[in-house]
Amino acid sequence: MKAYTYINKGEFALIDKPKPTIIEPTDAIVRVTLGSICSSDLHIKHGSVPRAVPGITVGHEMVGIVEELGSEVKGVSVGDRVTVNVETFCGECFYCKHGYVNNCISPHGGWALGCRIDGGQTEYVRVPLAEQGLNRIPDSVSDEQALFVGDVLATGFWATRISEITEEDTVLIIGAGPTGICTLLCVMLKQPKRIIVCEQSEERRNFVKQHYPNVLLTTPDECEDFVKNNSDHGCADRVLEVAGGKDTFQLAWRTARPNAIVTVVALYDEAQTLPLPDMYGKNLTFKTGGVDGCDCEEVLQLIEEGKIDTTPLITHRFPLSRIAEAYSLFENKEDGVIKVAIYND
Repeated sequence: MKAYTYINKGEFALIDKPKPTIIEPTDAIVRVTLGSICSSDLHIKHGSVPRAVPGITVGHEMVGIVEELGSEVKGVSVGDRVTVNVETFCGECFYCKHGYVNNCISPHGGWALGCRIDGGQTEYVRVPLAEQGLNRIPDSVSDEQALFVGDVLATGFWATRISEITEEDTVLIIGAGPTGICTLLCVMLKQPKRIIVCEQSEERRNFVKQHYPNVLLTTPDECEDFVKNNSDHGCADRVLEVAGGKDTFQLAWRTARPNAIVTVVALYDEAQTLPLPDMYGKNLTFKTGGVDGCDCEEVLQLIEEGKIDTTPLITHRFPLSRIAEAYSLFENKEDGVIKVAIYND
């Protein structure tokens, strides 16, 4: 089968690999029907993910059909259409039982697919700990509607949940890329008093304006003054940093009011500085880290009910045979791209 593979820093290639097989009784084999490219895949390409293993098939955003199940997997059946969670988790350790599935202590726990083991930019994928990592897609939900449930939408949902948003809040979201827009969709469910999105790209600001006209928009250069002028308490009550730019972490804490919550979702290419003397007295609460993707069933229900729709994010579609072209488009942000769907030829 064809598999898009991490060769070494700066190099991915579409190569032939054997079809995966069941290794553990908790495994499943999923035939990938639709996948996508994530900015985290680009971080692997650029060498910013030290735990990524050269030789692995990349990709962790996918949906598919269960082809084969290990003897201990329950909850899904062969032939089911399923979402695949970005994280693998055992469901039994201290961290899993407390909902911190990103920190699962299983050898396969956390972000394994497309990072430490073969992922989904291919025809078939082996999913470890499949009982926790697969969610059946409702019959009324299409593959495209479900495509982002296991990663980028799970990230937005998790970030919104831990931000403790109320209806009285002014919420600032920094970044209107795919994760930023998924975060926006989930923040909108909380119905805060106002939502401000800060985005450098005019194309992406226009995308938000077109699809979510009640959202306020600003740019990084104007953001601090804009947020001050559109907040009830000097600055934002909640800030969600989803951009991961060179200066966006600094912007996040500066645009937060005293005693605000700043949720950092972004993955950075470079280390960030926490300037404690400068922020002394703001009494900020920072919440950071990788997504705890344990809400996928709830997210699928919200999609089925029509409360979340991520299909406008799919701006381009490519067959697996042209995935290198899709990567180039996505990485260079060409032709108004937000997300790319990759289907098997």
